[in-house]
Amino acid sequence: MTDNIEYPLSDHPDQIETPNGTKLSEITLEKIVDGEIEGDELVIAPETLEKQAEIAEGEGRPQLAQNFRRAAELTRVPDDRILEIYNALRPSGADKETLYDIADELEEEYDATINAEHVREAAEVYEERDLY
Repeated sequence: MTDNIEYPLSDHPDQIETPNGTKLSEITLEKIVDGEIEGDELVIAPETLEKQAEIAEGEGRPQLAQNFRRAAELTRVPDDRILEIYNALRPSGADKETLYDIADELEEEYDATINAEHVREAAEVYEERDLY
């Protein structure tokens, strides 16, 4: 567990950084308007999501912690690909082989092992419930 994590994180803006290392406390509307801070700085970093996961675990909420970790993995996946995967995960959105290919892609290209397992589990459940 990370030391000195205090909740809510937004009350401790020096504990939060963007993916490029800008502290939340350094982000102001003026800097955004002046172009000193770009739009890509205004996304959540996987490290912030991990901190949230550790807080959730500390509060006895392992499922919430797992959701934060799944989200942290997805920060490495392009947004358009996430939407494609989301659509494939709908019942009848893709066949079993395609879902397994997606799981392999998540694991191999993005190191998203939690999400890969989630997709494989969905593939098995869809097969059991005849949802292909």
